[in-house]
Amino acid sequence: MLRLRSSILTHLLSSPATSPGSSVQRLLSAAAPRIPPRPGFAMDYLVENCGLTRPQALKASTKISHLRSPCKPDAVLAFLSGLGFSTADVAALVAKDPQFLCTRVETTLGPNAPDLGLSQTETASLVSLIPASFRCKSIVSNVPYYLSLLGSYENLLRVLKNSSTLLFVSLEKVVKPNVAFLRECGLDHCDIAKLCISRPWLLGTSLERVQATVACAESIGVPRGSGMFRQALHAVAFLSKEKVAAQVDYLKSTLRWSGAEVGIAVSKLPMLLVRSKGILHILSEFLISEVGLEPAYIAHRPSLLSYSLEGRLRPRYYVVKFLKENGLLDRDRSFFPAVTVTERVFVEKYIIPHDEAAPNLAEDYAAACKGEVPARFIFA
Repeated sequence: MLRLRSSILTHLLSSPATSPGSSVQRLLSAAAPRIPPRPGFAMDYLVENCGLTRPQALKASTKISHLRSPCKPDAVLAFLSGLGFSTADVAALVAKDPQFLCTRVETTLGPNAPDLGLSQTETASLVSLIPASFRCKSIVSNVPYYLSLLGSYENLLRVLKNSSTLLFVSLEKVVKPNVAFLRECGLDHCDIAKLCISRPWLLGTSLERVQATVACAESIGVPRGSGMFRQALHAVAFLSKEKVAAQVDYLKSTLRWSGAEVGIAVSKLPMLLVRSKGILHILSEFLISEVGLEPAYIAHRPSLLSYSLEGRLRPRYYVVKFLKENGLLDRDRSFFPAVTVTERVFVEKYIIPHDEAAPNLAEDYAAACKGEVPARFIFA
């Protein structure tokens, strides 16, 4: 039935001899003659034509209780069929947004959909995600702009799943001024896209709030235009001044840092401001008490605090210590380079060269990566 409606709608809307209004008028007359108003029409239509269950239809019918004729909803179902919607897809959409059935195809859905620059499949997924947006003219300008800004449809979907209201926000009054300000702060197109994919509210909020976020990033010692500025904005985007101050105090007490050392560490790794306090405590205990690193050493190499303790730090520390204890590695060799290299490079530099002198090293390292402590890695 949906396929028949779709073919009729496509034929009439594309006919050069008639206007869109008269085409749709004839479609609606032919496809579903007017019926006299009767109680329960919306409820029955939702069940019989849209595939909703009775409980779903009961809930949805309150949103379209004014509906008395199948003309509009039939045209909408034909539109959805043309996008490739299955019966289940239609049911899910209508249950989510029953008022979508009341949208005018000839003046709203029909004109809006082709102007988005999307494929049929992409349009269908966007309709499913935010059906209300297709009732708003702003979608015609907003979607192409966001596609250009974010770089791909996949990125657009990621943003809209977290901030669907962006399709309703004014580009000229809100979004473009925010983007322009971020550019003034030294962020290039790629930086802005990455930042807004993870923090989409920066696009749709007030310019004053974006400016406050930038000021907060600068207050932690990361200047505009620096390589870490985007990461700093990402870190402070959800933090108040009070929360930033509390995290700074925690870093001082837990890692035994001075105020200056906190500034050095945070400027190099702004995400320390959102790192879990529990994880920071565990890492500090390991790095300072077990590995024996000085707090100042860690402050200048804060990436040590970004790695997994069990997945990287502890297993690699065991290997380095084993090699030093057995005279296979200079005792003055720093732990930091062993942590930062990739897994492949670590194995090539610290495991393979010692196959003969330590034939069980690779096996013990693999066990340590699983959380075990091999006997050869236990030192007096």
